[in-house]
Amino acid sequence: MLWAGFVFGLLGSFHCVGMCGAIALALPGQAGGRPGQYVGGRLLYNLGRTTTYATLGAAAGLLGQGLRLAGWQQSLSVASGLLILLLVAVPERYTGRFAALVGLNRPLNWVKTALASQFQRASWGALFTTGLLNGLLPCGMVYLALAGALSAPGVAGAAAYMACFGLGTLPLMLGLSLSGRIVPLAWRIGMRRVVPYAASVLAVLFIMRGLGLGIPYLSPRLSAAASAAVARPVTPPTVHYCH
Repeated sequence: MLWAGFVFGLLGSFHCVGMCGAIALALPGQAGGRPGQYVGGRLLYNLGRTTTYATLGAAAGLLGQGLRLAGWQQSLSVASGLLILLLVAVPERYTGRFAALVGLNRPLNWVKTALASQFQRASWGALFTTGLLNGLLPCGMVYLALAGALSAPGVAGAAAYMACFGLGTLPLMLGLSLSGRIVPLAWRIGMRRVVPYAASVLAVLFIMRGLGLGIPYLSPRLSAAASAAVARPVTPPTVHYCH
């Protein structure tokens, strides 16, 4: 499902342009300087975002792995799909209210303060750190991607899924930070309208995979033996000692 993360990031990048485009356009560093340094700095900013996404994906994968060990492998895939559909249905303005409700205001304020301080510097390290911090800002697209990463195979798989999501956003976001006018407004609005439909298709795929309908590649049936192997931890062999 790594391809799904990349495609979702590619489509979601039009949403990112609208939400985080101002940050990409305001990155420190002069376009009149050395071209390599200017382009490299903006590439590092986007790689910083991708690094944060991969780290968040690893955390989601760790949670998903724990749920799979509890025997919820198929249910987890269905739950991921339903969560994506829920996030599509709920307006994004409510995600900020939810963050405030669970007490995320203080760490988010710290992220914003640290982000503002990085704009006072134009070094490559500061640009990479800006990307790292930007990846922590509330974003409905990231939440949708993390919902899919929950059912990815293992911690590394979930991290790779989110890394592919970040790389999918890279072409458009990098182009925006370099040119400032890479995509007309009408195109951005049109593609942002496509995102909920693409997310819904991805959600249906997760749900069908979790249901185990016996459809090859799309919804393979998980055998009872495989389910038991996932649910039951491996017991190490008993070692006998001679006295």
